[in-house]
Amino acid sequence: MALDKPNEQDNTYKVGNLTFVTEKNLMEKVKPIKIDFLNMGFNITAGIDFGASGCGGCGSSSETSETCGT
Repeated sequence: MALDKPNEQDNTYKVGNLTFVTEKNLMEKVKPIKIDFLNMGFNITAGIDFGASGCGGCGSSSETSETCGT
């Protein structure tokens, strides 16, 4: 996850005060996506195998979900 501004290749989803931006092509590959906010970060579960790639900064990884900030 990263901060981004939407463009014409993106879908936007408003949840409460948050707006989530996803690339349309990526969303077709990974849907459904579930984001759980935890005390010290978040957990992302998606319909794609992330393998051991990690989440791009915190160093954590799992087979079908990413936990960042914990």
